[in-house]
Amino acid sequence: MPAFFEDVAVGDEITPLLVEPTTTQLFFFSAATYNGHRIHYDRGWAVEVEGYPSVLVHGPLQAALLARAVTDWSGPSGRLVSFRTQNRASAFPGEQLRFGGSVEGARIDDGRGLIDLVVRGEKDDGTLLMPGTAVVELPRCGAR
Repeated sequence: MPAFFEDVAVGDEITPLLVEPTTTQLFFFSAATYNGHRIHYDRGWAVEVEGYPSVLVHGPLQAALLARAVTDWSGPSGRLVSFRTQNRASAFPGEQLRFGGSVEGARIDDGRGLIDLVVRGEKDDGTLLMPGTAVVELPRCGAR
């Protein structure tokens, strides 16, 4: 985890966050977000009515995990300035998911140290679930 803007270089990788979602986690996420769509918690419905192999991992849950990977990497002094993602594929409980990214640029803007990131969520087999971008502000070494 970088402590300062000056500790980051283009090409640096974000420490990946590895997650294997469970059906219990999906149920609680549905409840917490007031999402009543049965494809996220009712396996019978998801399989028999919707035609999926199992319940689906929520796109917003995947985005939250990707944002967590970014903020875990930037640490307590970092601030997530912007974050954009796009859902591309479905994920299911029991699959190993990987959330990470890399530094695409570093710039000073109005005295702030901003890090441009390319981020992605993917399955263990390399299937791209969610590409995106993020900007993180990190403190500058010696700045007050």
